[in-house]
Amino acid sequence: MFSDFDAQTRQMLTGNLLMIGCCVFYLAWWLIAFKPQGAVKGLRSGWLLIPALLFGVAAVTQIVQGSGTVESDALLFPRNAVLIGGVVVYIVLLVGTSVLLKRQVTTELFLIVGWTALMFLELNALFAQGQFTKSTVIVFLVITLISAVVSMICYLLYYGLDKVKGYVDGMIPLFLVAVMMAVVTAGAVLSHNWK
Repeated sequence: MFSDFDAQTRQMLTGNLLMIGCCVFYLAWWLIAFKPQGAVKGLRSGWLLIPALLFGVAAVTQIVQGSGTVESDALLFPRNAVLIGGVVVYIVLLVGTSVLLKRQVTTELFLIVGWTALMFLELNALFAQGQFTKSTVIVFLVITLISAVVSMICYLLYYGLDKVKGYVDGMIPLFLVAVMMAVVTAGAVLSHNWK
């Protein structure tokens, strides 16, 4: 599908499509397992988490491998800064939300921080590969941060909401991730075709 791209970019964009697949299955599970009325519990809905997990692991593998083999001299910022920053941000948010805000810790916190770091790695690598200009990457980085902040707000609000509002709240981060992956992929394809 991305045959005109170099191997690293092809891997990253394939990873984006896989991440969209992950979000689709995760969202499908959420839609039926957390319905305010008539929720489908147990394996009748839980099986949807299996393809979500498989798509997610494959997506992360493709994006990390693709971005990890890009020449480091051409990167906008060091890869290690993203990895160390991601760990530090996760620890700060983990302590801040659980100790200070008394929010029950769930996997979603790790997923929000992990996805944000993954996007930073990918956008940095796409810049190094010449797929995006510096200004385009900065715009995408800002949109990624905004998506992460909105997702964190949803994360913090969830347990204080009623069933209907919580149902909608839980979908927002998944929707944001899928849209962001689609926009970056479409942007890379359009940019490549205009060259």
